[in-house]
Amino acid sequence: MIYSCVVFDIDDTLYLERDYVRSGFIAVSEWLTSESGAQGFFDVSWNLFERGRRGDIFDVTFKEIGLEPSRGMIAAAVDVYRNHRPNISLLRDAEAFLDFLDSRGTLIAILSDGPLASQKNKVMALNLEKWTDKIVLTDQFPNYKKPSHLGFDSIQCHFEKKGFECVYIADNVKKDFVGPKFLGWMTIRVRRPGGLYYELSCEEAFAPNITISSFDELFQFFG
Repeated sequence: MIYSCVVFDIDDTLYLERDYVRSGFIAVSEWLTSESGAQGFFDVSWNLFERGRRGDIFDVTFKEIGLEPSRGMIAAAVDVYRNHRPNISLLRDAEAFLDFLDSRGTLIAILSDGPLASQKNKVMALNLEKWTDKIVLTDQFPNYKKPSHLGFDSIQCHFEKKGFECVYIADNVKKDFVGPKFLGWMTIRVRRPGGLYYELSCEEAFAPNITISSFDELFQFFG
């Protein structure tokens, strides 16, 4: 089978999302020091993240460093986090695979969930426009958000392809593969050590066709 359209997720697929989190905590830490003189945000927040804390890291960290976590202050910190220019880079194997597909004339696209400002900044920081023919950030189109198949259908129609010609490569087995599987796409999970969803298992109906730990495993498959 020759796949002429390959679509990628971004987070924990082309780079490690923990690198974005670290970059964002640094940005918030610098902003807090500038705004209030408070010190220690990064050390506390990163330690919480490394220990598996999710959902209330900003609230807990503010208390730990002596700040009252008011709704306005938390909202401002989240805004700094989401709008910062992240210090992230493509993983070596991801960049090599993108170059490989590009050299073969394969159509390359992105479909990614997440806050729009954050995802746009990731696209710029990773220079994804260098390789891609279409980028769909689903926060612009709420009905496209995974597990919906509509965003994938928009890419398929844009390139005038059939489902069996398309591939989606992503990491989150709870939602990423439902839509493309519905359309008959090949689905590939990148299960990287250090990925936020590395430990997730999934129901058989949501399972990808293939699971890999590195794009190095795909050169022969696509060759």
